[in-house]
Amino acid sequence: MTATLMPSFAKPVIFGESRLQTDSEVLLVTFTKEGWLYTLEESGILRKWSPETGQSMGWHNLSEFETLWAFSNDARVLASASDDLAIWDASSGRLLTTIDQPTWVTALAFHPDPNFLAVGYDDGAIGYWDAPGHHSLFAKNLNFHKRTISALAISPDGKRLVAASEDKTISIWDTATGKYIGCLSGHTDRIPALAWHPSGAFLVSAGWDTTARVWDAATLEPIILLNSHAAQVTALAFSRDGKYLACADSADTVHVWDFAARKTLHKLKVAAAEIRTLAFSADGKYLAANGDRIVHLWNPQTGQPYANVGPRSNAKTTVSLSPDGSWLITNAGGVRSAAWSTGSAQIAFTLESDLPVHTLAFSPNGKWIAGALGNRIRLWDADGKQVADWVGPEESITALAFSPDSQTLASGSDKGTVVWLWRVADGEPILLIPDALDGCTIEALAFHPDGMHLAVGGIDWMATGGSNGAVSLWNVPNRCEVTTFAEGATALAFHPAGQILASTTLDHSICLWDVDLKQLAQELVGHDDTVTCLAFDAKGDRLISGGADNTLRSWDSRGSEISCEEVNSQPTAVAFSPDGKYLYAGHANTTCSRRPLS
Repeated sequence: MTATLMPSFAKPVIFGESRLQTDSEVLLVTFTKEGWLYTLEESGILRKWSPETGQSMGWHNLSEFETLWAFSNDARVLASASDDLAIWDASSGRLLTTIDQPTWVTALAFHPDPNFLAVGYDDGAIGYWDAPGHHSLFAKNLNFHKRTISALAISPDGKRLVAASEDKTISIWDTATGKYIGCLSGHTDRIPALAWHPSGAFLVSAGWDTTARVWDAATLEPIILLNSHAAQVTALAFSRDGKYLACADSADTVHVWDFAARKTLHKLKVAAAEIRTLAFSADGKYLAANGDRIVHLWNPQTGQPYANVGPRSNAKTTVSLSPDGSWLITNAGGVRSAAWSTGSAQIAFTLESDLPVHTLAFSPNGKWIAGALGNRIRLWDADGKQVADWVGPEESITALAFSPDSQTLASGSDKGTVVWLWRVADGEPILLIPDALDGCTIEALAFHPDGMHLAVGGIDWMATGGSNGAVSLWNVPNRCEVTTFAEGATALAFHPAGQILASTTLDHSICLWDVDLKQLAQELVGHDDTVTCLAFDAKGDRLISGGADNTLRSWDSRGSEISCEEVNSQPTAVAFSPDGKYLYAGHANTTCSRRPLS
């Protein structure tokens, strides 16, 4: 049966707010003259935000195939490139034009007039294009460098173009004539970013040699070395009035400089993330930088953050329901763990923690809530009162599963290969499976309905065993492996009858394994990207899957795809209400949703 690409669920109820959270890595941030914040994600999603509230004002799915992006100075258009060049309208997400390129594009920079832009190539050449006219402004490309162009910038008056190369030098060009003006030398490592002072009098270059260098644009002489960074300098941005210069480095720190005084005002730390983009708002109120699927906002004058988004880890947004369906617990992607009333969609109580909670699970008997905090497991009662803390392995715990009788809790880590089984009554480890998947990291755990068997799914990221991972079934009382299915998995779910085990694959599909026959029964194909989560309803009549293609798909008991709904944020977890009337989903933007099922 062919899936219908139409809404298959009613309008969802949303739990929580998405505040500057994204589905994938942020490649670019910029501000419009009107004060809106734009982000461009690695997955090709362009989002518009209110920096005042941190809420998304809309999004467009552009393209995930380009490797390079750049906004125009006024943020009206943006360019993307790989082996060709595309121009997009930012407000509508509409593709305006594409231009064939002679070779692979490695750098982009818009002229103040967004009809024109410079393009750097992997062979060291530089192109200068009239985008609407689809033609180069010069008879041939600008050639000086012999190695790849790593960064470009055009002066505020549009008269000069500077290009950094992997040869660690910076060339300067006249944009009216294409004439070579000169070369700046001094960096001893890669130059990933360039920025002009708004006056046009100064140029700043960022280097992997731990320095940012300020150059006099008239004399082409170095003025000062900004060398307070302890690591590679990765991104640059000037405030619109030129008062502040922001420099980011690979030590997860943004240095805010008083440019005239040449002194550091603030050192802004972020959670571990490659900071690759910075931007000041036009009114100078905001400084934005990318984080780990999050946008950081500060007041550049005070150095204080605006968005109260709390701590952030690499946690997915998880969901789990109480047995009677009255409570929904979620870790909100590691931002804020809480229990929500499913009736009112309001927070009933929060789950106090001193670290981001990677995953949460409600016990089947409704008495306990388990959460993974680093290498610890915290246990709360059904009212949210902390009752126990158990110290586990060295690696952070990323997967939890209660046995059907709620007496045992299994834990694993996507950085390790060991599975722990805990006795819930006293927190004692009762079984250690040292290498549950023969060298694979543990991505998912699921107890069989009989409570005697545990499924362990994982990935061999290096494919050292000749495959991408495995799913293993263990007999817990006998402490032995029953069988192994040779297919990597990131999510698992047992059919309520116990005969079928569903697992996600890295090949955009779902495997249905016959547990009794120990073989593949069926493979479900339909998602256009990695399947991230799945769940059976209580009767086993329906399987729901969510994917990185931003869809929720419904499958019947025969394995036919019966519906598909596109959602605006990637599903990371799914769960059915006990009565089967509702579907709950966790999303990459830290929110959860509830959809009534037909």
